[in-house]
Amino acid sequence: MSEPRGQSHRIEPTLNAKPPVNRIKFDNVREKPAIAPPMPPFRYLPWLLILLVLLILVALYQESRNHFYQSTLWHWYAAKLTYQVQSGPTTQIRFPSAGPFDQRFGYSELPVWSSKLQNSGFAITQQSQFSEDLLRYVKHGFSPPYTEKNHAGLSIQSCQQQQMYQSRSPAFQFDSLQSIAPLLVKSLLFVEDRTLLSPTHPHANPVINFPRLGAAIWSQLQRAVGIPANAAGGSTLATQLEKYRHSPQGLTSDITDKAQQLVSASVRAYQHGVDTQQSRERIVLDYVNTVPLAATATYGEVNGIGEGLFAWFGAEPARVNQLLQMAEPYTEEQALALKQVLALIIAQRRPSYYLLQGRDDLEQLVNSHLNLMRQQALLPDALASKAIKQTLHFNGKPAPMAVRGDDFKAVTMVRTRLSQLLTQNLYQLDRLDLSSQTTLHSQLQRDISRQLRQLNDFNTAEQAGLFAERLLQPGQQHQVKYSFTLYQATDSGNKVRVQTDTTDQPFDLNDASKLELGSTAKLRVLISYLEIIAELHRLYSEEPTDTLQFINIAPQDNLTAWAVAFLIDNPGARLDAMLQQALERRYSANPQESFQTGGGLHTFNNFRKEENVMKPTVAEALQHSINLPFVRLLQDIVNYSIYHGENSSYQLLADDSNPQRDQYLRRFADREGTTYIRRFWQKYNQKTTEQRLQVYLASSRQTPERLAVAFLTIQPEATAEQFLSVMQQQFGNSTGNDDLLKLYAKYQHNTFDLPDRAYLSRSHPLELWLLSYLHATPDATLKMAIADSSDTRQEVYQWLFKTRFRSARDNRIRNMLEIEAFWDLHHRWQRLGYPFDYLVPSLATALGSSGDRPAALAELMGIIINNGKKLPTIRIDELSFATNTPYHTQFRRQPSQDQQVLDPEVALTVRNALHQVVSNGTGRRLNNSYTTDNLLIGGKTGTGDNRLVQLNTKGQQVSSKAVNRTATFAFYLGDKHFGVLTAYVPDANAAQFSFTSALPLQVMNNLAPVLRPYLAGDTWCR
Repeated sequence: MSEPRGQSHRIEPTLNAKPPVNRIKFDNVREKPAIAPPMPPFRYLPWLLILLVLLILVALYQESRNHFYQSTLWHWYAAKLTYQVQSGPTTQIRFPSAGPFDQRFGYSELPVWSSKLQNSGFAITQQSQFSEDLLRYVKHGFSPPYTEKNHAGLSIQSCQQQQMYQSRSPAFQFDSLQSIAPLLVKSLLFVEDRTLLSPTHPHANPVINFPRLGAAIWSQLQRAVGIPANAAGGSTLATQLEKYRHSPQGLTSDITDKAQQLVSASVRAYQHGVDTQQSRERIVLDYVNTVPLAATATYGEVNGIGEGLFAWFGAEPARVNQLLQMAEPYTEEQALALKQVLALIIAQRRPSYYLLQGRDDLEQLVNSHLNLMRQQALLPDALASKAIKQTLHFNGKPAPMAVRGDDFKAVTMVRTRLSQLLTQNLYQLDRLDLSSQTTLHSQLQRDISRQLRQLNDFNTAEQAGLFAERLLQPGQQHQVKYSFTLYQATDSGNKVRVQTDTTDQPFDLNDASKLELGSTAKLRVLISYLEIIAELHRLYSEEPTDTLQFINIAPQDNLTAWAVAFLIDNPGARLDAMLQQALERRYSANPQESFQTGGGLHTFNNFRKEENVMKPTVAEALQHSINLPFVRLLQDIVNYSIYHGENSSYQLLADDSNPQRDQYLRRFADREGTTYIRRFWQKYNQKTTEQRLQVYLASSRQTPERLAVAFLTIQPEATAEQFLSVMQQQFGNSTGNDDLLKLYAKYQHNTFDLPDRAYLSRSHPLELWLLSYLHATPDATLKMAIADSSDTRQEVYQWLFKTRFRSARDNRIRNMLEIEAFWDLHHRWQRLGYPFDYLVPSLATALGSSGDRPAALAELMGIIINNGKKLPTIRIDELSFATNTPYHTQFRRQPSQDQQVLDPEVALTVRNALHQVVSNGTGRRLNNSYTTDNLLIGGKTGTGDNRLVQLNTKGQQVSSKAVNRTATFAFYLGDKHFGVLTAYVPDANAAQFSFTSALPLQVMNNLAPVLRPYLAGDTWCR
């Protein structure tokens, strides 16, 4: 069927057909030509990075060969890390804290010592000042760059700056690398760093060895992931030096420590320039001289190959060094020397193991290294073979003893003082980087020491006139020990110019002994007497005569009675006139009287029988050293302490009719009891039970009965065996065990109360209570003791008035008040330098039974010539720590404020009286020796015969054993110099001697040719 005209064909939709528009074609439209896409931009960054890496690699390669950049950088930075020594204390300084060498040399303790020294009268006169850059550098934990010392040690110089003592630690040192055997250096470098001294790269950084560091890192990575690997060390000699010198405990504990070691060592290596050849040689030298090699029991700490050879193998370092420089034919001695050196080089890795427990392992390691060195042609085959066959024998030697020269005693004294001042033992002290200047005059010290030692020779003693009555018998001269001290009074204090003795031991007879120095105690009694007269003058001199006449004075108070009578007769009298008249008071020398003292009845004797009928003045008794007048004078002093004043202890307690008696008693008991608890606490504090018992025994006269009561009070739980042990130790076998056991049963703790036990033991009840309290409560404090003794203090003072019989009460009162009076006297003496914590509460103290010390007597003489002023005793003038280091600090003794402890009038009166002792009394032997130079001399003599007396239960003497004998002369020479000379015989040998104080006087005569030139001239000290 045909389609009609004019109609379009129907278009059927087809699948995926294009849209109609897209099917239309236009013949007159051209298609656009194809355009290529734009090219991506060229990426320069990867190429730049590659180029940079290449440049860095090239730079690193070049740097590894010439080290130009790091040498320039480190040297530039090191030049900024500076310090300067300035006057006085500085504000910019920082001390190290934990490095072993910093601790050993004392650098880390300087802040503590600075505070202690300034509290002891020193001041900083010089100190290093850090630059800002150095201060920041050190705050980050780095060590300041400076040429460190391979050894240090205590140096002591005299006041004339002459060397008296020098300690060196480590003791064995090589002075330069060239002085060390090349084989020793070669062995060290083979083990530690084979290219360290290579001259190929003069700017090389000795701190980092890249192959070794890489191996160490790789081994650590393997171990971190669980792969078994030997731990390789990456430390070079330079970092090892930093580690064992300045890192805590000489160890690398973390990455921070390692970084601090690397930086510190690098800065130090380039400090003096970019060429490190000398720095590297210095590293080897320092390492050889200071490498830590553990410690031995006989030598102590060992540092350096030289010390190691001596301390571990007993080899002489100089000999070993010489052997290692010898050529073939090689000997077994050379081979052993090589093996010993190599053993120490290897042992430094684990010195405490290899040198003590692991010696077999060390031997194997040494042999394997010898084989390796032979294989690499570093050792001749013959020498290596001989060395392998040798066996290491650890025959170490102890540290060599110091040579005891003329300065031995002086040096010992100074070292002891420094040890106390710095709280260091002598071993530690000798290893400090410290220089000390003393006040001692070294030449005079040596001359005096030599003179005294020569007196042990028979011919010298005979020429010196020491063989005579009251001196020595021929053959005795070598048994006598002499000590001598001489001081010079200066504005800053009393400076010790000589301190020596002839004992062979470090023990200081002058400053550490307790000796019965006999009649020198009379000088202390005289001063206390004149002090009381001065007190009475101040108290009554301005009172009208009418008032003085009505003062109520106890009949027993003779001193107050005399003073008031003198002021009534001499109104307005000056103190010096009153003191002079006090010396004219007379006391009987009659020995027939018995004295109730020390808990018993005692008699005393004079030295010469003709003195028994005399009644000398106090001045005459001092001049001729007559005993009984001073016993009676001390009795007056004790009575003054007991009876003087309206509120005295005796008046307060004796007034039974006082309506407020109980109130007074409680107040008095609390106040006085607390005072005595404090005093006894000072006496016994910081002592063990045994030490407290010994102090108690030494401070009172004991009988078996008294000690039994006291011991069972102090230790009530003691068994019979313990009781017998103590009693036999004190009294020997003079009392049988049966009698002692009866005392043990009789005086058990519950049989008597505390006041009765105190009376029976002749002790202060509070002393017994405190000893028992400390025994039961060893950790108690003073505050606890005072609080816990409250009820006891009341009991102690109330029992005195509850006794049935008046006479018994009075005896108990007298005993207790005498003890308290001697405490008051002790306070007077201690203010004037008396060195001990107690006096024996007996009138025998006037004759020396309480003991004394030569140095303390010298201090008393200094107070006298310094017009009553107590100046410090100075033995050390200057201390210089860490010289030529960034930690340099210098201290000097500063003038201290004097303390007026005696009235000037009292001091002058005593001084004149002592001059009369030499002019007309027991010291007149010296008149011809020292008066030729118009030199005013005075002093006091004394003789002590110290004996151990054993008593039975009734207090009767069973035996007497000589302990020592002493004779002393305490003196002043002119206005500025004073001292003490003592002759001393120790042990039982003293029984064979009968010398008196004439002996030190005769020795003093023989010292005159040595002393007078120094006293007359201006040749003391700079």
